[in-house]
Amino acid sequence: MLHLAGLLAGNFALAIGPWFVRLADSGPVSAAFWRLLLPLPLLGWLAWREREPLAGFGRGTWAALAIAGAVFAFDLASWHLGIERTRLGNATMFGNSGSLLLMIWGLFVARRSPRLAELAAVLFALTGASIMLGRSLEIDRATLTGDLLCILAGLFYVAYLLLIKRAREQFGSWSLLFYSTGAGIPVMLGIAILLGEPVWPHNWGPLIALALGSQVIGQGLLVFTLRHFSALVLGVVLLTQPIVGVIVGWLAFGETMSELDWLGMILVAAALVLTRLGEGQKA
Repeated sequence: MLHLAGLLAGNFALAIGPWFVRLADSGPVSAAFWRLLLPLPLLGWLAWREREPLAGFGRGTWAALAIAGAVFAFDLASWHLGIERTRLGNATMFGNSGSLLLMIWGLFVARRSPRLAELAAVLFALTGASIMLGRSLEIDRATLTGDLLCILAGLFYVAYLLLIKRAREQFGSWSLLFYSTGAGIPVMLGIAILLGEPVWPHNWGPLIALALGSQVIGQGLLVFTLRHFSALVLGVVLLTQPIVGVIVGWLAFGETMSELDWLGMILVAAALVLTRLGEGQKA
């Protein structure tokens, strides 16, 4: 239960990130750049404390980390651009749309017939997410581009999770986060400059909160708990982020919550319980 609590807490910290992106006075991709750069010294110190020997890792391992960092940069760039162009609920939902692919991938790689609890979890998660999607979706000319960018970000994020999940078997959690974060920084800065965004902010508060909340706490807890869960469980847990997004939209922006919103959240919560039951049935 401790690892599940950590995974849920990490997802909560990641889910409130769009709030700080909206508050930042830099460009959206520039905000993602500072999200990676500001916590790097802290991540470096935490990685150093792990005292992990680096001599045993070949070029393939370092190349995989570099690719993971670049993919994560593309994920953040797409998502932050989408956050500026659509509603907060849409951004959170579409940004985690790839979690459904992660759930299906988790069943595929298991190379066995899915258990009843796993099938029920997928059904509940899909139904709950569909209900919330139907409630938050407002596709028109103003938000279509933002929605599509957030969907693209969700696909990048699944690729990133699969890459670091494999690397997690060789690296400590802080070392892995430090190297993947460092690899994404130049990519992120290049995208921001290419888009002509203002990079230097006037108000550092939202960027510091974004860096500590999303990159240190959110990604830190996610990387720490990766080895303890299958791709199926990770996919279901990612669907808790839209729940947080709906609540934040309700509290911060006055977005209303209907009975359907509550029903969607209950179904996703039930899916979490069922995935844990499915994990407990393993031999």
